[in-house]
Amino acid sequence: MNKQLSDLESLQWDWETRPDIHRYSHHAMATTYEIYVQHDDEHYAEGAAYEAFKLIDKLEEALSRFIENSDISRINSLQAYEFVTVGLPAFECLEISKNIYEETDRAFDISIGPLYQCWLTKDKTLRNPSQQELNSARYRTGMHLVKLNKSNYTVQVLRSNLHLDLGGVGKGYAVDKVGELFREWNIENALIHGGKSSVLALEAPSDMPGWPVTISRVGSVTKTVARLFLHNHALSGSGIHKGQHILDPRRGEPVKEKSGAWALADSSAMTDALSTAFMIMSPEAVRAYCESHENIRAIAVPEGDETPGSVQFFGDWDEVDFPLQVF
Repeated sequence: MNKQLSDLESLQWDWETRPDIHRYSHHAMATTYEIYVQHDDEHYAEGAAYEAFKLIDKLEEALSRFIENSDISRINSLQAYEFVTVGLPAFECLEISKNIYEETDRAFDISIGPLYQCWLTKDKTLRNPSQQELNSARYRTGMHLVKLNKSNYTVQVLRSNLHLDLGGVGKGYAVDKVGELFREWNIENALIHGGKSSVLALEAPSDMPGWPVTISRVGSVTKTVARLFLHNHALSGSGIHKGQHILDPRRGEPVKEKSGAWALADSSAMTDALSTAFMIMSPEAVRAYCESHENIRAIAVPEGDETPGSVQFFGDWDEVDFPLQVF
């Protein structure tokens, strides 16, 4: 899946004025991961960040479809009814992806690659595919074509030449795993983000209500949607930048109704996937999803509407235990 990033800008203060907050960055999974750690021992914080980036690199080796022998590449090379054993990270990402695929009525689909190949030229501009091309792509699209066996971590495909891409969930999964690693290191005050599209906040820095995060309209960081001080939550965004496209797996067509969507939950992998799904789902469907999942909240901005009142909030934002400022 071609995961599009929204303008989710984190840490809107001069962190250099806080000598107890240490910042580290690392390029992996086609983006830049950043880690902010509050700790009185800088060497200890640096050691934890080093281990975190090693973990992210290891996850990329298993999850990236661009690496020839990754678990995902091995799945994509399977013929119909063949199966392969994969590692726990790939299996868990597939489980998350399949669950959200089913819960969102197929709005999130990591097998959508064939439809992108129909709609986009080599320079990523839109083309007009024939109905025959679309029918052929749909035949190879859908997580119902992937069978998971948790007892032995095997993955079976029901059609040949599937095109699974964990770009819509893998970065968030890696962020979650770094959060788990930090807790093992007894690091409680930290923020991790993958390319600013997926943010996980652990405990807040001392003397602050949370880690400051600003949500901006897609393509314009000066137009703020909301500002919040995040702690013990994950937040992810998805949006359509100029010249970029998100496809609705169900209609097989580009999304035009929204310019950006964000999801708030406990897990970055969940919010990573849900922000993409919320770009595609109707406002009524997003509202129903949030009402049936009490820990999920969402924000959406309709396409072309720049008025402050156009921003839509879903879920019980009154129950969040951190400051939220809406613009």
